Amino acid sequence: MSPVVESTASRSTVVGSTVVAARGLVLEDSEQMRTLAEQAAADLAEAPAEEVIRWATDTFGDRICVTSSMTDAVIIHLASAVKPGIDVVFLDTGYHFPETIGTRDAVDVVYPVRMVNVIPSRTVAEQDAELGPRLYGRNPDLCCYLRKVEPLERTLKNYDAWISGVRRDETNSRRASRVVEWDDRREMVKVNPIVTWTEKQVDEFIAEQGVLVNPLVYDGYPSIGCATCTLRVEPGADPRSGRWAGTGKTECGIHA
Repeated sequence: MSPVVESTASRSTVVGSTVVAARGLVLEDSEQMRTLAEQAAADLAEAPAEEVIRWATDTFGDRICVTSSMTDAVIIHLASAVKPGIDVVFLDTGYHFPETIGTRDAVDVVYPVRMVNVIPSRTVAEQDAELGPRLYGRNPDLCCYLRKVEPLERTLKNYDAWISGVRRDETNSRRASRVVEWDDRREMVKVNPIVTWTEKQVDEFIAEQGVLVNPLVYDGYPSIGCATCTLRVEPGADPRSGRWAGTGKTECGIHA
């Protein structure tokens, strides 16, 4: 199946500013959504990932998606088992490794999902012409914003909630992440079903379940972003140390 290029179609029942969620829950404004997220964070703090995903998909129906960088398909494997046909949003920055694009295409074939391939508003050539070549080296924050953050925010307007594979053990900035959060910037619910998992648990799940993994992971790239900003990592080093190496940057801005 070919990936769907970013769709702008609405996928929920919307009456004015009122959203009628899948299980009949009426969410009239962002304060009610925030309260819902806070209650779920408490109720589901120790829940298995599958239970968290089931709560999310039961609550938001088709107004929820999964986002993935295609380092591995763990969160896709989990979500598609609970809700076959769920949207998987992939940010096609124009700078990805061929292996990452290959992993995206394999995911689209292997798992029962609807792949949504999101592209930036500028091609790489257009960005180079407007802002100069190799913006990723001169201003990586701006490059990430133009090629990741803005396209994602544009796409997430079609949803009321999103599921991510964020884990607390990945970076210092993620240590306070909760299993369900209110995303103030986007005014939507963010669901992190594997937030408490360790790298060891991820590896064990991949081995036990036969989860698809980007082949670069086995070639010294435990954390994979754009080819322009990702280096191999020495064995035993911080898995994310190859991302924006030497810049002090640790996040692209999506989860910040």
